Amino acid sequence: MNNIRGTSNTMLPLLSKDQLTTDQQQKGNGMSHQVFEDNSLTIGNTPLVRLNRIGNGNIWAKLESRNPAFSVKCRIGANMVWDAEKKGILSKGKSIVEASSGNTGIALCFVAASRGYPITITMPSSMSVERRQVMKALGATIVLTEPAKGMKGAIAKAEEIAQDENFVLLQQFENPANPEIHEKTTGPEIWQDTNGEIDVFVAGVGTGGTITGVSRYIKNTQGKAIISVAVEPTSSPVITQTINGETPTPSPHKIQGIGAGFVPKNLDLSIVDRVEQVSNEDAIAMAKRLMREEGILCGISCGAAVVAAERLSKLAEFKDKKIVVVLPDSGERYLSTALFEGEFTDNELVQ
Repeated sequence: MNNIRGTSNTMLPLLSKDQLTTDQQQKGNGMSHQVFEDNSLTIGNTPLVRLNRIGNGNIWAKLESRNPAFSVKCRIGANMVWDAEKKGILSKGKSIVEASSGNTGIALCFVAASRGYPITITMPSSMSVERRQVMKALGATIVLTEPAKGMKGAIAKAEEIAQDENFVLLQQFENPANPEIHEKTTGPEIWQDTNGEIDVFVAGVGTGGTITGVSRYIKNTQGKAIISVAVEPTSSPVITQTINGETPTPSPHKIQGIGAGFVPKNLDLSIVDRVEQVSNEDAIAMAKRLMREEGILCGISCGAAVVAAERLSKLAEFKDKKIVVVLPDSGERYLSTALFEGEFTDNELVQ
């Protein structure tokens, strides 16, 4: 099938993965693609929204919850699978295995389902139950690992499973297809939506793919010297420690999705201009503010990123600067976590 008729009687071409990134970089050319070969191809083109009551009016939030599986990780989940297919590593009959704190796992599950692959996800048992439920709903096998071992424990288990030649390990923390998709899609989207008027880019660091890919596009491809700001948990400041030449001391924290406890290979420290640390309490409080004051349903790592963005906006050097901050996901995946602790009465929880 080469095309499909739209409701306006206009023939719309079916979009393939080979056309996807080119189309996104040329968005606004008069043709809006809404017809796709499978759901993995619907990633990207997420909205950029001004924060009106948080900050000084110059903070713009990129709402990655508008992706098909409701997080920024949909982009890397799709591209890692496409890349593995293109290289002949992943094909029918093979299974995917990956370690994830949740969002990448969900992203890979929806891509695997849409493209016909079985998938196994390893994850620390401390991650929210909603994430496990969503992955199960998408057909995944879930293997829980010891929470004290963090992502390192989940990665070790995934590597063990991948010893079976029928499994393909995608390795989100070091797979170059991760930052590549942000360089090809997220970066160009931000550049176009701001008309190039971006001064500061803020992103929490999980795998490092978002800040690396977006910064490479804006700094290298567009040649604009923006300030790239990495956000990490105060209680697990391994990026700061690494930059300072100190021995990293990873610790548990409540900001799911960032602060993996090590510096990922996909984080290009050469493009990071500044690191902001955010506490569990501040991240949770800001996520609640975003929901109640801006109408943006979001997760804890979104709160952390906006804490950093607001902090910068109050500094004299950033007073008139346009700050773009990535909000990685939505709030539904945190209903059982500290984000909503004490928010509901017993009667409100009765079904």
